[in-house]
Amino acid sequence: MRVLIATTPGAGHVAPMLSVAEELVGRGHRVRWYTGAAFRESVRRSGARFEPMRAAYDFSGMTREQAFPHHAGLTGLNGMTTGFREIFLDPAPDQMADLLDLVEVEPPDVLVTDETIFGAGFAREHLGLRQVWVSTSVYLFSSRDTAPFGLGLFPSTAPWARVRNAALRLAAHHVVLRGLRRHGDRIRSRVGLAPMRKGPFENVVHPPDLYLMSTVPSFEYPLGDMLPQTRFVGPLQSATVPDGDLPPWWDELDGRRPVVHLTQGTVANDWRRLLAPGLEALAEEDVTVIATTGADPEDLDLGPLPGNARLCRFVPHAHLLPRTDVMVTNGGYGGVNSALSHGVPLVVAAATEEKHEVGQRVAWSGAGIHLRKRRLSRHDIRDAVRRVLSEPSFVRRAGELRAEYRDHGGRSEAVDRIEELVSGGPSTGPSAPRRSGGSETEKP
Repeated sequence: MRVLIATTPGAGHVAPMLSVAEELVGRGHRVRWYTGAAFRESVRRSGARFEPMRAAYDFSGMTREQAFPHHAGLTGLNGMTTGFREIFLDPAPDQMADLLDLVEVEPPDVLVTDETIFGAGFAREHLGLRQVWVSTSVYLFSSRDTAPFGLGLFPSTAPWARVRNAALRLAAHHVVLRGLRRHGDRIRSRVGLAPMRKGPFENVVHPPDLYLMSTVPSFEYPLGDMLPQTRFVGPLQSATVPDGDLPPWWDELDGRRPVVHLTQGTVANDWRRLLAPGLEALAEEDVTVIATTGADPEDLDLGPLPGNARLCRFVPHAHLLPRTDVMVTNGGYGGVNSALSHGVPLVVAAATEEKHEVGQRVAWSGAGIHLRKRRLSRHDIRDAVRRVLSEPSFVRRAGELRAEYRDHGGRSEAVDRIEELVSGGPSTGPSAPRRSGGSETEKP
């Protein structure tokens, strides 16, 4: 089987795909991987052939503020819509051009992508390729059982809730997010594709032939109209534990005090929002704080560290999470699922709406607390960590989720599903794309 992987050039999009690539290569499949140059060695270590971005903007290895300086300080709805438009939509035509060149050289049997590299969806639609999505965030598509993406409201099947959801969807599509929806239509027009009569976020590319969710059903909202090609496969983790020297303070994590892992993320990493107040909030607590920055710690003006805190750029979760009692995070999907797969409860302090959706699922599942304030105080973080450490329900629920994660095959189950799709022949399911130039009859 010839596989072409394509991922947005960010760590959160590449990381879950590494284990899928390793498994595909291990089974003897030929794998090429199109992504950012900063991940060249990671791709090669997986056994895949690295294919660089040529026409498309390669922002790999940069923070969001470095890659998109005018995004600095953006939060809330503006942060989400600006990010979606400029990080994911605008690069898509050039991504498509790169991928069409790669397909011409060696046609793949299947495209395996994250859900945000829209250039792959455009290439698929032009050529009629099979496509598999590997999730890097929560379930993307709208449902009658949920409010529009970004509002962070719990699901409900009650008649009143469905009426509310429909009204909110109408307002989002035609008022609040009208500009984003129209931008999606313009991007499709640029690549010679007809507009799709759908709402924002869903009017860019067709659903894939197979949608692999790298989580478990108990962490995702139960939707009566979820796409039938959706499959939950559990956490996508590498089979090899990262090697290298552990930090000199590693022996301090000996179980005598609770360990709090404080992480701001690797891309949306405004250290002033979570990292700095988190260190201050926990300075007097009887815990050991392991804070990871994503960026070089020397570039951050954090001042003197509290005596109970240890700071570093990165510690592999495979090493750290088994020793962690609670994780405080900005809501990155991969990190949250990694924590829960180890039975670690969470405090989520999201800054943008897509991460609020992750935080709401943490709260809905009972495995942690979601702090929804725009501006966090040290008291907010301290009180939330105290609650998670003192109330047994959070640890118990995280432990139940860990057991459910272990019931799924992760990388092996994901590749089983991909092989089943390819062996089943051409794409014929309800998500099969229309050829460009055809009429679009789907309702909003």
